[in-house]
Amino acid sequence: MQPAFYKNGSIGTYNEDWYDVGFHQNTTLEIEVVLEGRALFEWPEHKAFIETGHVVIIPPGLSHRFAAVTKVRFGVLHLQGMPPNLREVADKLARGYEQPQIYALSRIDRDRFEKLFRECLRVFASPLKDPKRIHAVWAELLLLYLYEHSQSDLQAMTVTKAADFLRENLHENVQVTDLAELTGMTSAAFRRTFEKMYRLSPKQYQQQCRMQEAKWLLSATDKDLNEIAEQVGFHRLHSFSQWFKCAEGTSPSLWRKRQESIHDLEVLT
Repeated sequence: MQPAFYKNGSIGTYNEDWYDVGFHQNTTLEIEVVLEGRALFEWPEHKAFIETGHVVIIPPGLSHRFAAVTKVRFGVLHLQGMPPNLREVADKLARGYEQPQIYALSRIDRDRFEKLFRECLRVFASPLKDPKRIHAVWAELLLLYLYEHSQSDLQAMTVTKAADFLRENLHENVQVTDLAELTGMTSAAFRRTFEKMYRLSPKQYQQQCRMQEAKWLLSATDKDLNEIAEQVGFHRLHSFSQWFKCAEGTSPSLWRKRQESIHDLEVLT
C-alpha cells in the first residue's frame, strides 16, 4: 500500500497531435519534467511553451492542461500530505502555491535527473520492508535535486547550456566571447549572469570541473598521468602537475597513492 504522500509517478511519451481535452486539476502537488521535445502548458489566462529540461511545479487545485508541439516525453510525480521535511523542500519549489513555477535544468542535469527518477519509480514499485520511510527518502531526494539544480531565470537555460559546454570540453581553452555568442548575450551580460548562477567565473568553473575530472581519473582509473593531463586540457605533464600541486598541495602521483592507501585501509577495516 502506498504511503499517503505519494500518489503516483510515471514517464510517458506522446505524439505531436496529443493534447489534454480540457482543463483539469489535481488534489496533489504535480511535478512535470520535460525529458524530450516541446509542449504548450496552459493555466487560466496564461500559457507558456516548455521544452526539454523545463520543470513545471503545479499547485493542488490549479486548472491546467498540456498539448504537445513536437513528440514529447514527460516525467510526472504526484505528491500529497507530505511529511514536514518533504513539505519544506516542496514549499521552496512551489513558492506559495498560488501560481505554477517553471524552472530549467541543463542537459547534463536533466539526464542525471532522469536516471534518478527512473530508479525512484523502480523503488516505488518494489516490495519494501519500510515503504513509507523509503518512499519519503526517495521523494525528498528528487525534490532536493530539482531545488539544487533547476534555475528560474529565463536566461538560465542558455547559460546552463554554456556550462555544459565547458564541462564537456575540458581539453579546450574556451573563450568567454565564444560562450557569449553561443548564448546570444554580450560578453559582459554573460559573465555577470554566469557568476550570479554559479558564484564562479566561467574560467574558474571550468578549472573546478577539470579538477573534479582529474581526481576521478586518478582515483577510479589506471590511466597514466600523461593521458589524464591531456584529457583535462594540459598538453604537458609538467604544467598539469604544477597546476594540481598548486591547488591540492601535492603532486597528482602522490595524491593517487594516498587515495590507494585510504582505499586499502577501508578494505582492511
